[in-house]
Amino acid sequence: MEYAIDFGTSNTVVARINEDGVIETVKLADYSSLIANNPSLVPSFVYVQDANKEQVLIGQEVSDRGLDSKNSKGEQRFFKAFKRAIGSNVSMFVPELDGREVEFELVGEWFLKRIIERLPDVDSLIFTVPVDSFESYRNWLGGVCEKLTVNQVRIIDEPTAAALGYGINGGGETLLVVDFGGGTLDLSLVKLSFAQVQIESNQPKSPLGFLLKWGNRTIKNTATSHNQSSQTAKVLAKTGQNLGGIDIDNWIIDYLHRELGLPKNSLVTRLAERIKIALSSSESVIEVFFNDQTFESYDLTLTRSQFNQILEQQQFFVNLDLALDRIRQQATRQNLDLDQIDAILLVGGTSQIPAVKEWALKHFPSEKVKADKPFEAIAHGAISQGWELKDFLYHSYGIRYWDKRYKKHNWHTIVKSGTTYPLEKPVELTLGASVPNQPSIELVIGELGETNVEVYFEDQRLVTRVLEGKQVAVQILNENSKVIANLDPLGQTGSDRIKVFFQVDEKRTLRITVTDLLTKQNLLSNAAVAQLM
Repeated sequence: MEYAIDFGTSNTVVARINEDGVIETVKLADYSSLIANNPSLVPSFVYVQDANKEQVLIGQEVSDRGLDSKNSKGEQRFFKAFKRAIGSNVSMFVPELDGREVEFELVGEWFLKRIIERLPDVDSLIFTVPVDSFESYRNWLGGVCEKLTVNQVRIIDEPTAAALGYGINGGGETLLVVDFGGGTLDLSLVKLSFAQVQIESNQPKSPLGFLLKWGNRTIKNTATSHNQSSQTAKVLAKTGQNLGGIDIDNWIIDYLHRELGLPKNSLVTRLAERIKIALSSSESVIEVFFNDQTFESYDLTLTRSQFNQILEQQQFFVNLDLALDRIRQQATRQNLDLDQIDAILLVGGTSQIPAVKEWALKHFPSEKVKADKPFEAIAHGAISQGWELKDFLYHSYGIRYWDKRYKKHNWHTIVKSGTTYPLEKPVELTLGASVPNQPSIELVIGELGETNVEVYFEDQRLVTRVLEGKQVAVQILNENSKVIANLDPLGQTGSDRIKVFFQVDEKRTLRITVTDLLTKQNLLSNAAVAQLM
């Protein structure tokens, strides 16, 4: 059986197609929460009982046992919001439990493995990923899958899956998906269409979406009929940033600390989350807080108006507008006006905040804004059948060089964001020796992103801060293989020595070919640098 997993910062959703052919959300005993009016969500919680034996509790069972805080010894065995730290460059405290360092990547692996182990008859999996995820996160996800006895794994980006999950019929609609979860804000502009694909009866059906294969693992294919109806979701524009419900919780915590002197601890964190959720359906909320240090109790009142002021002060709406502007700019380059959008789909728990829907209604007519499947749309869209994805490279890719003017390293773009693949022709770059008798030439290749949000660690919280201007965010792709050419004879200054050809193939693999201009020899031939998921 095939399952789709929408691994979220705050909650995780698992979906499948049941025996009646109906898409359903999977309820996992002990793991799934039973929040009124919400589907079976698995809280993205992990409690480490024994790090060496890899004994952990996950999801709702952590809360049910009251383990969602430090234990009596002051140990940090409870983890939440760990998804946003996986694959990031943020320097942070790594706790040591039972004599073992427990990194966020390991916590995420334990969480997903426990969920998958609980699923019956798993043949294949579909994972959803944030639109702004770097290769390091996707590689981590691939590494987790390598350790599982699963024949087939596919990846689809979360905003596109959300479009499919809302059940749009694929008649040529253009959709803007606003995916606002616990850790990320992703906007994606997609165009749906319907097409007939002719397939020979003896030709196997390739899995739709992005198919990943690790090592020599066999990927199973299933036969199809002569005609296969497939729908395509062409991604026209994307943008994303590290901003989500966890940040809003932190802003409420900071407000309660500043205005009322409340401490910043796990109890106040849960209080802030309850306040945020309550204000999604009420104009005001009253909570009672008891300080077990001073033995004082407080009646806390927060109105929706005050909440909106907190959002304003943190430039929340400014960030939403900036994200929409980036989508508008990308759409304009394709002669598309945002007035031509047929529907705006709001997904993710943070999209339930009334201020988010009000923001959407300021920019788009009310009849186009849909917000009735905030939690399940992504997982349900990922598991839907008959979809073929046409996509482009979201990030740019470049090489690092020394900028003499500013006396620091900078990046030169070789493949621009928005480029379709495979490339029509390779990108060429000519390099020479920088010092006499140079034995080799190194090249640092990076995946380039752009952000105006800084992520950092403070008070044992992973928090974000809006920056004045945009900064380049980079993930290095060839950290362990920077030497691309060993020179024989040794390289000399003053002349070109090697030519490098960059190509992205139909499987989204970045490859390089290196030719020695002096000896006319190929030093590297179509070598894979990274899988661009």
